[in-house]
Amino acid sequence: MEMSWTKLLASRTVQPHATSKNEIDGLRDLIERDLRDADINELSDDRRFATAYNAVLQLSKMALACSGYRVPTGAGHHQKTFEGVRVSLASSKAESFADYFETCRRKRNAIDYDGAEIVTETESNELLQQAKDFKELVENWITKTHPAYHIPKT
Repeated sequence: MEMSWTKLLASRTVQPHATSKNEIDGLRDLIERDLRDADINELSDDRRFATAYNAVLQLSKMALACSGYRVPTGAGHHQKTFEGVRVSLASSKAESFADYFETCRRKRNAIDYDGAEIVTETESNELLQQAKDFKELVENWITKTHPAYHIPKT
């Protein structure tokens, strides 16, 4: 079933949200912090993975906010955020990222709640690279579709 904002609103997956440049820039600050921290090789692979995952979640939240929506907190918040980002970005590349991040969501859940040494160095490095690539996709999309929120070139 193809998702749309109408369907996501009807299922209460998302709700309308008026964002601001300040909110978007605040999310960017969180994303940058998490990408930097996930790149610290001295951290455990589990922590690096969970931190890179958080950057992806914040990037998705940023895309939804630019589109005029947010996911209410509660059960399934992360999964619903990835559903929403599919509609926001509306591209096959975004679909691929969302599928991959959904798999990562389950691993991140195990890291935070079930045990230690859940992921390998390869997996944490891969998610970090995917997060950086996803950031580029989201920022390019913002520049094209929501220029009021783009980062000015310095």
